[in-house]
Amino acid sequence: MSRLARRVAVARGDEPADLVVRGGKVLSVFTREWLEADVAIVDGFIAGVGAYEGRETVDAAGRYVVPGFIDSHMHIESTKLLPDELQRLILPMGTTAIVADPHEIANVLGTDGVHWLHDASAGLQLEVFFMASSCVPASPFESPRRPLELGDLEALMRRSRVLGLAEMMNFPGVIAGSEHELAKLRLEGADHVDGHAPGVLGKQLQAYAASGIRSDHEMLTVEEGRERLRAGVWLLVREASMARNLLALLPLVAEYGPSRIAFCTDDRDPEDIVDNGHVNGMVRDAVAAGIDPADAVVMASFQPALWHRLTQHGAVAPGYVADLLLLPDLEHFVPDLVLKRGHRIEDVPAADVPEWVRHTVRLQPVSAADFAIPWEGGKARAIGLVRDQVVTESLEVDPRIEDGRVVSDPDRDLVKLAVAERHLATGRIGHGLLSGSGLRRGALGSTVAHDAHNVVLVGADDADMAVAAQRLADLGGGIVVVDGGRVVAECPLPVAGLLSDQPLDVVVAQSRACNDAAQELGWSGATPFLTLAFLALSVIPSLKLTDRGLVDVDRFELVPLAVGARSGRPRS
Repeated sequence: MSRLARRVAVARGDEPADLVVRGGKVLSVFTREWLEADVAIVDGFIAGVGAYEGRETVDAAGRYVVPGFIDSHMHIESTKLLPDELQRLILPMGTTAIVADPHEIANVLGTDGVHWLHDASAGLQLEVFFMASSCVPASPFESPRRPLELGDLEALMRRSRVLGLAEMMNFPGVIAGSEHELAKLRLEGADHVDGHAPGVLGKQLQAYAASGIRSDHEMLTVEEGRERLRAGVWLLVREASMARNLLALLPLVAEYGPSRIAFCTDDRDPEDIVDNGHVNGMVRDAVAAGIDPADAVVMASFQPALWHRLTQHGAVAPGYVADLLLLPDLEHFVPDLVLKRGHRIEDVPAADVPEWVRHTVRLQPVSAADFAIPWEGGKARAIGLVRDQVVTESLEVDPRIEDGRVVSDPDRDLVKLAVAERHLATGRIGHGLLSGSGLRRGALGSTVAHDAHNVVLVGADDADMAVAAQRLADLGGGIVVVDGGRVVAECPLPVAGLLSDQPLDVVVAQSRACNDAAQELGWSGATPFLTLAFLALSVIPSLKLTDRGLVDVDRFELVPLAVGARSGRPRS
């Protein structure tokens, strides 16, 4: 008997199931009802929901049976974990599948890095789907190791678990009708494409949606979300470690229901996941805010599957993959049991990390003099942090000057920011000022700097910034905290300068230690190193810094640190 014939026979009741989950309250994502029924599983698929017998039985009495959660948009690299360690973290929390945009590793290692990450996740129970990274670099102002061309994207979209084209971050180019960007949208497989359009409204949003882009995760307000829904754009509601948008957008669920709304985590620190959960944490917080539990679960399971055309995922129903969570209550959403394709969670061997994905930090030697900023007078532009958001303010400040040079001014919450190119050892460094960090002394450094992942540094002391940069080069990448010329905390990330090769508990402890050390130096904003990473992303308003200089994202051009000096236009 074929597997399909056997599944149909089990559904009829003529054959016993491999496993029956008995006596629970089963959520129908289609009607949002709780059904008192058994779930029959055979060969990893659900055969039927009703009254069934099986060779093995799981007692679900008093518990709620829901489909596994699916993260509709995330970056594996932001967790600092290799795929096997990521599974150990999030699969027990009920995340049974993720849709990853690997543009972080693509900026560092090109398509070879993406193919490696695809293959490294192939044998996991956690199903890892990908979108082909559409914007490497994210803008003309960033410097990855090399850009991804149309042929690179075509090759990626031929891989088995690549679903379409990842977030189109160059939204100004799409809206302006840039042939370079529109050509990507005409590629075979690019009929399914994620969006990235922060703050875009009105006719600009209409133009963005007219290109065929049908989702966005960059909404901050109900107004932005409502316009997108009206334009047929899916909302991938984000609750990241830094950009926390869930509570602000939940009124749209009350207004329109859960249709065309899915949950995503985008960028999460591993310790944040340990402390607060993954997608299940979003479900918990949505229910606590008044959303019906059935609606919250649907946005965490069926809606992500529907958007990404994962037609066999996201439901407890005949013919669907048997990804099931048994929940003891509809308050905490911590599963008692996770079944992945009908099997309990199994351990996996540690990932094999080849040498060629290491040793990616090629940084010219730096000294304190490399962070000196000569000044002739007048106001300076400064990046202003907006708490719990990746957007920033563009400020004009009077810098503190000593001996004709700009120096950090912690008493006014104004410190130096720098981005140093690290892929080709060009020696290019962009200089800026940062307001709102609270940093009083020392320096922080990281090779995680979206999206080109050059070395990003913030400091109250030039010499400490130089020590941080050199330590990152010695480690082959990571995050570091320096105080008084001494490294006081570090989390090595030797895999592409983005991922650790250590076990989960080690990575979490190191990452926590770096955050704690940053706070000891006075850091008072949101999660320090994710905040630092997004200060280099030149497609998020309003002012950002790359190795090529300050970027006015609203005007989409390079601007000088000195207010009133000549601006620069993007490269072709």
